Amino acid sequence: MSMKSVGYTIGVVAEMYEIHPQTLRTYEREGLLSPSRSRGNTRLFSDDDLQRLEMILALTRDLGVNLAGVEVILNMREKMEAMQSEVESLIEYLCHQFDLNSEFLNERVKTALIRVPPSQLVRIRERKE
Repeated sequence: MSMKSVGYTIGVVAEMYEIHPQTLRTYEREGLLSPSRSRGNTRLFSDDDLQRLEMILALTRDLGVNLAGVEVILNMREKMEAMQSEVESLIEYLCHQFDLNSEFLNERVKTALIRVPPSQLVRIRERKE
């Protein structure tokens, strides 16, 4: 028997964020939110859904972004997170391949202003002509 995670109903979420339940339905219809459904077809919002809702509300309320803009921003954010994950995997692979201290290197990459791994410079001799 598997344990299901508890979700928040549309009424609870609407009250928590002081929005009308129809707004949540609109966000779902526009593809911005995808709450799960109970057996009785009740929307159940997870903690991840709530985090995404907070981002949507920040963009619409604070920055005045329309729903089409929110969709573009959220899609770009997901792509950037996926790319960041790929870069981190590549760094881990390269560290392993070149026997570098990956923990040290990953920590420097995470705290860098611009996330570019340090390069290993190799001095070569100049050709004398």
